[in-house]
Amino acid sequence: MSKILVSGLINIETTLRVESFPLTYEPVRFPFFGINSTVSGVGYNVAKALTTLGNDLDFLSIIGKDFAGESVRRTLARDEISDDYIISSMPTTAQSVIIYEHSGRRQIHTDLKDIQERKYPAELYEKALQRCSIAILCNINFNRPFLEQTVRANIPVATDVHTISDIEDAYNQDFMAAAHILFLSDEHLPCSPEEFAGQLQDRYGTPIIVIGLGSQGALLASQTDGTMDRYQAVNIRPIVNTIGAGDALFSSFMHTYLHTGDPYAAIQRGIVFASYKIGESGAAEGFLTAGELDELTHTLRHDGSI
Repeated sequence: MSKILVSGLINIETTLRVESFPLTYEPVRFPFFGINSTVSGVGYNVAKALTTLGNDLDFLSIIGKDFAGESVRRTLARDEISDDYIISSMPTTAQSVIIYEHSGRRQIHTDLKDIQERKYPAELYEKALQRCSIAILCNINFNRPFLEQTVRANIPVATDVHTISDIEDAYNQDFMAAAHILFLSDEHLPCSPEEFAGQLQDRYGTPIIVIGLGSQGALLASQTDGTMDRYQAVNIRPIVNTIGAGDALFSSFMHTYLHTGDPYAAIQRGIVFASYKIGESGAAEGFLTAGELDELTHTLRHDGSI
């Protein structure tokens, strides 16, 4: 299999653990070992998860010409992810702050800086496209010009549009129209996940749709054989923070699907991967290797958990 193309956001993520929501005002708090800063962002989370699972990929993104951008490159080198397609064209790197409590509930504050006005070099994208078998294009503006180009090249597109409430969502419509594999969350749906998946299939003809259901698992809709089923969540270890669970589900699904062509095995293993991941505080932490995922999935099947 040739390379996977992953294109999306990188940011510096700071997590803050609190006792509960809503926050009670205090002039000073000392949450010892409750504040942590790491490299994150949807694109990076997916690239790191896929690399941890043993996949070969090219990662495309835009970062800043600042200390944070230097930290990103050092982190990519540590993770053995090439930065050949990472460009430093912004003054400052995007950042996020995530406040979370012991149950795993979280509140995300994301400062994209001016990345939504930035363009990614077309010649670099074309070079990466020629090397890949599938393009994972996160729903950020710099990927928008490449959707039609990728479809014309007969390269499948996979994307996650996260929380939407309308199949005609103005920001995400072109991403949904281009997607061969489409992920989203049930968080803001106006109807049942089954009904919404059906509407998406009717509107866009999407071959594979996965809707994350949080603690209830996930819904898989395959237009190829007309199936639409729910897959239950599993509880593997105590929840620390649910941030990044959707990225983990998406990444592991793509890993298994690309290696087996089986979406049903992919969703089950993706749920296991995501469940294990949320035992860590950061969105890009807690990823299993392929061997660890195989072993854990086998154990859970033996125990009748999945």
